[in-house]
Amino acid sequence: MSSTNSAGSPSAFSILRPRLNFAQIFNMSFGFFGIQFGWDLQRANMGPIYEYLKASPDQIPLLFLAAPLTGLIMQPIIGYMSDRTWHPTFGRRRPYFLVGAILSSICLFLMPNSGSLWMAAGLLWILDTSGNIAMEPFRAFVADKLPESQRTSGFAMQSFLIGVGGSIASALPWIMSHVFQISTSASEGGIPPSVKFAFYTGGTIFLISVLYTVFTSKEYPPADVNFKQKIKDSNKGIGGGVTEILHAIKNMPAKMKQLALVQFFTWPGLFLMWFYYNTAVARNVFHAVGTTDPNYIKGIEYGGLTLSYYNIVAFLFALAIPFVAKKLGRRLTHTFCLTCGAIGLICVGLVKEPIQLYFCMTGVGIAWSSILSMPYAMLAGALPEDKIGVYMGIFNFFIVLPEIIASLFFGWIMQHLLNNDRILAVQLGGVLMVVAGIICYFVVKETKNDTATDSEIASLEIEEQRSV
Repeated sequence: MSSTNSAGSPSAFSILRPRLNFAQIFNMSFGFFGIQFGWDLQRANMGPIYEYLKASPDQIPLLFLAAPLTGLIMQPIIGYMSDRTWHPTFGRRRPYFLVGAILSSICLFLMPNSGSLWMAAGLLWILDTSGNIAMEPFRAFVADKLPESQRTSGFAMQSFLIGVGGSIASALPWIMSHVFQISTSASEGGIPPSVKFAFYTGGTIFLISVLYTVFTSKEYPPADVNFKQKIKDSNKGIGGGVTEILHAIKNMPAKMKQLALVQFFTWPGLFLMWFYYNTAVARNVFHAVGTTDPNYIKGIEYGGLTLSYYNIVAFLFALAIPFVAKKLGRRLTHTFCLTCGAIGLICVGLVKEPIQLYFCMTGVGIAWSSILSMPYAMLAGALPEDKIGVYMGIFNFFIVLPEIIASLFFGWIMQHLLNNDRILAVQLGGVLMVVAGIICYFVVKETKNDTATDSEIASLEIEEQRSV
């Protein structure tokens, strides 16, 4: 049931899987809808929450350090563990979905009740750890369950549901205040009730969505004949796991190294947007002079709406991205989308009226849809089948490492070079995304699987099945 390429590593078609229908792909991806409430609530609101709790702009990057550090540590570990997990009822990846969702939901209920800056930062650390436990195996889940011909569609479905979830999550404070008439006023140093109820709602949706995937999707038993031995080896302690993770890093496939460089320059642009965008809108577009200024909460809510809008663009574009990738290939598609995102971020600094922010976020939404799907679709076929989880975790190093660098050093840049100008920080993120697009076009090597249509790849799978 397996074959290897000339290099001795498993081929893209080494384990044969049946094609799944739309409902099955939707069910296995739906948990990502809920997970996104954890990520987008913090992305849209942690910067303002920190400012409510009296953080200065140059402190913000350091306070966001929790996310990349936990990702750096947790994602390869969870990937390694999930590669070696098998439960007759819950399978390989779903136990991690479930545990991560429960812990994340608890944190989302506690976060808006933070009484101090460091309490909020500590809860963010726990929330990001739990979110990584739930999220990381979802990438491997697509490669586990779908044949190569459906992986672009599988990752695009994740992108679609991430966009839907993110659009609602980013708009939740506005929904709470304008639809449910929950108060937006708060005492000095306090967090508005509308933000609190947004987090409570997000925590509930997070848990329910992941439970839906856990109980509507099944997993295939491990096909690797050495799986039992690998489980035995994994019981040798932390040292054995660390050794294997380090060995996997040393022996990363060439395609993974190329895409890692693209990721390394892509994600800082997003981080700088999440660090500063909402507060930049409040202060630079709505001209708020402090966190108690009524224009501040108006700007924060409006910024959240535009972030919601870019997620709407992302899930709509996710419907089209498999067709675009068939025409242009995955590499060129990703390059085009990154360029759109870069233009959007740079244009934030040119905005004169709030409505113009929607133009900027259109470009960001197109980029976001591709960022969530194309790199993983290009990568999945290049990975050894028995190490997909650990390699997906390692791949995320190149998301979190630039965020760690930004968290540690960007505060100094803000204070000494950018004069704490939040808009300039967002625009700098756009410049970095331009660099990522250039690297994607000139460095990433495109393979047949990156340009083949679904029917062509399906034909290859049929031929593979005949040869086994």
